[in-house]
Parts: sequence; structure tokens; C-alpha cells
Amino acid sequence: MTPAARTQAAIELLDAIILAAREGGAAADTLIARYFAQRRYAGSKDRRAVRDLVYAAIRALGEVPASGRAALLALATDDAALAATFDGSSHGPAPIAAGEVPAAAGLHPRWLVDALAASGLDAVEQAALIDRAPLDVRLVDPAADLPDAAPISGLPHARRLPAGADVAALAGQAEVQDAGSQAVTLAAAAAPGMTVLDLCAGAGGKSLALAAQMAGKGRIIAADIDRARLSRLAPRAERAGVSIIETRLLDPGHERAALADVAADVVFVDAPCSGTGTWRRNPEARWRLTPQRLDRFVAAQRNVMGIGAACVRPGGALVYVVCSLLDAEGAAQVDAFLSAFPGWVAEPLSLPFGRARGSGLRLTPAHDGTDGFFVARLRAPC
Repeated sequence: MTPAARTQAAIELLDAIILAAREGGAAADTLIARYFAQRRYAGSKDRRAVRDLVYAAIRALGEVPASGRAALLALATDDAALAATFDGSSHGPAPIAAGEVPAAAGLHPRWLVDALAASGLDAVEQAALIDRAPLDVRLVDPAADLPDAAPISGLPHARRLPAGADVAALAGQAEVQDAGSQAVTLAAAAAPGMTVLDLCAGAGGKSLALAAQMAGKGRIIAADIDRARLSRLAPRAERAGVSIIETRLLDPGHERAALADVAADVVFVDAPCSGTGTWRRNPEARWRLTPQRLDRFVAAQRNVMGIGAACVRPGGALVYVVCSLLDAEGAAQVDAFLSAFPGWVAEPLSLPFGRARGSGLRLTPAHDGTDGFFVARLRAPC
């Protein structure tokens, strides 16, 4: 592909990503994969160059741009080489017209800038939310030899790999999992012999981490309403040699009945959320979030916390986690829970990462070098 053809490909992809952001379509990674699956002629260097252009534009623009062309024009404003690719060639974009307006640069949509600031995140913290994320793994085999991996302080089984490392080659040795995700799992304080309910288990990354804490002894019930995601846990557990996890598919609206037999020492709630702490990996997600969608997440979180509380044995604990940095989903959510459930108390946490926020801890990319999380540990009355 010529440089001009790469620019045109990035414009076409950004058009698809913008449409998906507005209409709730597929994620950018998925759209990029589909695009190149239909264009086998594009080599690895071409794919990488186009992908880099696409993500550079997404990170540079806070508001959803009018078009992919407007998005690339924003980058071309300060990049003469990129501007030169708008040359009108057969596979390239049309020349830049006099008076053509590029998309406006910015960190995040205006309403989110305000919401993040109100949640105590300054400009440095907000900018770090769209930096490129590192590649972290959790060792399945503590004796695994990963010569290019760096240890992560406070997490003996965590390693940070160089960008572009071959993840597929790690099968059976390590699971991809951000250091922050590993750290908040420690809030469960899971121990051998316990019964633990992982209430929003998804594909089971945290269930596997909990099993490691329990040294493979005890019982983990991994529950979720998403059949496709939950089905990925069993093969992952088999590869990791974990046999204490049982999966339970929940029917939305009937979760309490399906879990009526559970009296857990710990209920781990990795609740559905806005994902503001994971924008480094999915920067276009900030184009998808709206105040109305945030309100729906907050309501869902309160519901799932109530479901989880009913499954905690007397004196047991509920660990609440969201990969969000907004107080509405974190500190304020825990305050609302403690008001609604008399006798429950928030316990102090000491984790390798994080700073106090309300009744819990908050991890941020700028301060901790991890994805963003809020975590709290709540103790049930005896």
C-alpha cells in the first residue's frame, strides 16, 4: 500500500468506528480485524501503519468527529507528511480543500471531562487515561521462564512484557491480566478452603486469580448472565490446571433464585461499568458513553450488589470492583450500599497499588501505571 492508500484505509476504518460508536456497533479492534480480513493484499507493515493512524486519531479527539476524514485532517494539521498523502491519487484521499475544517482536538467529551474532574482527576490523570497500555500477565506456572518479562512490585506472579510480545506463545504459562486487575483481586483475601462466589465472572480471569490465592482448595462459583463469555472459562481453567471452579449461568432478573443455595465466605462483584479505567485499551469507548448510559450502569451496579449481599454468609465479605474512575460508580456507590444495608461496614484495604477514595481504594494509570479501578471490601454483620 502507498502512504496515500494507508491514509484512505484509516479514513474508511474511522468512518466505521464513528458509526459504531453512535449506534452501539462493534468495537474498533473488531472492525479493524474485519476490514483487513477482506483485504488480504495488505501486508503486516501496512496493517500496523493503518492501525496506528486510526488509534492516533481516536486518542487525539475527545468528541466524536463528524467523519473519518475530519479525524485524519486533525492529525494532518501538525503532520506535513500525513497532509501530503491527501494527494487525490487513485487509492488515496482527495486533496485538502481550502477552508476544510478538521475535527477539534481534545481529551474526552466535555461532559466526561467535567465528571472526571468532579471525581478528583486532574488534567494529568485525565491525559493518562488514553495513553497506550502495557502488556501484563499473571503467571499460571510460577516457575515459568519469561526472559523478556519484568517483575511487578507487590505482585509475585505478575510480569510486564514488551510491547508486541507473542501472547499466544504463553499458553499454559501465563494469562493476560492487567496488574491492576490482579491487585484488586487481592482484596478478596481468598484462602484455601473458602467458598467464593465470583458474581460477574465473565470469561473468568478473576476466578482463576482467586483460585491461585486459594491454592486450588475450596470452592469457587463463577456466575454470569453471558453464556458466551462464561463458556470460555472452562477451557482456560483446564489449561491452568484449576479444578475448583464451577460455572453457573444466570437468568437475568432471576439471579437471586439461582443463587439461593449460596452462602459464601466472599462474594466478589466485578460489576458492569462504564470502563473509564480501560480507555488506554479501548479509547473509542469514551465516544460511546453518555450520561444516560452511565445512569444505567449505576442502576445495574446497585442491583448486583444487592444480589451479592444476599449470598454472603453472616460475617462474610463482599468485594466490590469497577474498572471505572467516576465516583458515581465507585465511592458514591459504596456509600449508597452502606446506607441501604445497616450493619455492613467498609474495611480498610492495603494493596500493592491505589490511594484512598471514599470507603475504598482507587487505582489510576497516572499514579499506579495500571488500568483504572475502584475497589472496596464490605463486611456483613454476624
